[in-house]
This record gives sequence, C-alpha cells and structure tokens, in this order.
Amino acid sequence: MNASEIRELRDDELRDRLDDLEKQLFGLRSQAVTEKLENSHAIGNARRDIARVKTIMREKQLQGE
Repeated sequence: MNASEIRELRDDELRDRLDDLEKQLFGLRSQAVTEKLENSHAIGNARRDIARVKTIMREKQLQGE
C-alpha cells in the first residue's frame, strides 16, 4: 500500500489498518522465531507500512490544529 492510497482513508480506517499491520508484524516475528518465515523481507515491509500509516495520521492531526 502506497502513501497516496493511505491518504484517501478516513481516520477510523487508518486506525483499523494500523491495528491490522501491527498484528501482521507480530505474526511475522513469531514465524521468524520458529523459523517458518519464508519471505524475510516481509518484516521490513510491514514496519515501513506501519511507519507510513503513523506518519499520515500525524499529518492529518497537524492539519486539524
């Protein structure tokens, strides 16, 4: 998911997306510990997506002030 798609989401959708991404990251980390993770880049991609969502949430918060 790229930044332009994330910017189109509403605040409640952003929070839901953030929760989903954090759950996904937890699952990926669990797979990495048990050595069942096939795509090692998936953890980094999930972390970047979380950062994108948090950044856009902060941008929207600052625009509202």
